[in-house]
Amino acid sequence: MSEQEKSWPSVGVVVPTHRRPQQLRDTLDAILTQDYPGEMHIVVVFDRAKPDESFVQDGPRSVRVTKNLRTPGLAGARNTGIDALGTDLIAFCDDDDVWLPGRLRRQVAALSPNAELVTCAVEVAYEGAVVPRLAGMATIRHVDLLRSRMMMLHSSTFLLRRAALLGGLGMVAEDAPGSQNEDWDLLLRAARRAPITHVDEPLVRVHWGNSHFAARYDTKISSLHWMLSRHPELHGCPQGAARVYGQLACWHAAVGQRKDALQWARRAMRSKWTEPRAVIATAAAVGLVRIETVMSALHRKGHGI
Repeated sequence: MSEQEKSWPSVGVVVPTHRRPQQLRDTLDAILTQDYPGEMHIVVVFDRAKPDESFVQDGPRSVRVTKNLRTPGLAGARNTGIDALGTDLIAFCDDDDVWLPGRLRRQVAALSPNAELVTCAVEVAYEGAVVPRLAGMATIRHVDLLRSRMMMLHSSTFLLRRAALLGGLGMVAEDAPGSQNEDWDLLLRAARRAPITHVDEPLVRVHWGNSHFAARYDTKISSLHWMLSRHPELHGCPQGAARVYGQLACWHAAVGQRKDALQWARRAMRSKWTEPRAVIATAAAVGLVRIETVMSALHRKGHGI
């Protein structure tokens, strides 16, 4: 190892995957061609699928494959990858996302001694359109994440100290229903310990429309209830509570649970009377619009419900 490599912290990249070989190859190519001067190793974790040995690569930028040895799902797969790595830092990337040039170098350079997590902005790719999503700030506080999920802080942008994951911060929550909102939970836990450093440049391209759970509204509902139970302070933040209640209203409307949708919509409006999700859910509950139609229109602009 050269002196230059030794001067940069070692980075382990965890890539969970589930039967998407071509997208996985694109993801790995973008990681392997990063201009990062330090040591880097990749672990591809096959969740509920047989590991494909054709992805194995030796050398200074090694690629290993393993099966998910923990709870089935995204959270267990990420933790399996963390367990398999001994690097200073851990980065995440989903198998349908792509790191853009400079992602790793820029984030490692921004990592201050007190920071445990660094994120960056994203580009959202959907139906041929690519829309940048920026945070407009360089430091993310706990209160910021109570007010908003801040979707640009996507899990594929996470760079964490492994010591924190194995210590006071803790691993990815494997009890999150369907491994949904586990990334928001990790952000909130990290921001409670120390402000999150954010590089407000779109250094990851996130592809929407490919999720295995995009239409699993039952899981979306249960994961939001899990978040409200795990982070009760959300109820005390009017803006953030309205957003979560409005999402619950929309997902209930999507599965035809009209009464529940209207109850959550009213609760959202009591928290913040201008909450747009309450209006969308009410319109969907009475049959004026379909949630899927609204989501598609928002996705084309780089936004979601």
